Amino acid sequence: MQQVTVSIIILTWNSEQQIGACLASLDRGLSEFPSEVIVIDNGSQDQTCAVIREVRPDAQLLCNLENRGVAPARNQGIQLARGEYALILDDDTVVQPGALDVLIRYMEAHPEAGLCGPRLTDADGNLQLSCRRFPTLIDKLARRLPSILGQEIARKAEMADWDHRTIREVDYVIGACQVIRSRALQEVGLLDERIFYGPEDVDICLRLQQAGWRVVYNPDAAVVHEERRMSRSLGSGLVWKHIYGLGYYFWKHGYLLSRKRLYARLAQSRPFGSVSK
Repeated sequence: MQQVTVSIIILTWNSEQQIGACLASLDRGLSEFPSEVIVIDNGSQDQTCAVIREVRPDAQLLCNLENRGVAPARNQGIQLARGEYALILDDDTVVQPGALDVLIRYMEAHPEAGLCGPRLTDADGNLQLSCRRFPTLIDKLARRLPSILGQEIARKAEMADWDHRTIREVDYVIGACQVIRSRALQEVGLLDERIFYGPEDVDICLRLQQAGWRVVYNPDAAVVHEERRMSRSLGSGLVWKHIYGLGYYFWKHGYLLSRKRLYARLAQSRPFGSVSK
């Protein structure tokens, strides 16, 4: 059996319009390292699985009968993975040429890095704010406020005014594209399955740092993220699951309104020292 360096894990859900382009971009994005493709479909009701079989017949495809949630389904892929790195990728992404090679080369050269994420853009090349500070309840509420103060708080949390052209250690990168060292996952555990839909990506980045691993944003790699907007009305089940996930995350990590105590605890677990926030 061929040795695998990178296990690309893609979660799909009613993705027949997006998944073909995502799968077709993988070979251009990763050519230097042996890889495998694992797709977990979360109970799609359209032709997603048929498109996957047509575009990428070599992919290992697991079709769930129902939507199990983001963390449980991604964990199914991680548990099947044989690679030194688990590369989590959203179904609405298109990998740019060489982007995944850049991420893996960085991880190979920096053994202290537990997770690395690329620069994300929309289809027109506009930057998406994908590396951020750990969330607080104030940040979440500020995003809903039209005031200048609310906008300033939100921009600070999203690192909107930082130069995104340089490699930097960050609090977290969003789960649209994350390369995670398998050894680090073995140490801290899988994604938290009590989080159905967000913020499982924040939680894994925080747990990695609690264990002494670095989380890094690397803009030398570019991935187009044509983000699908799920329903955000209060009548949407996903919204309530997301709200529950946030509440659980804050309870689990023991903070709510400020990051100061969280940063203080993290500084004690970082053998390489804390980073200026």
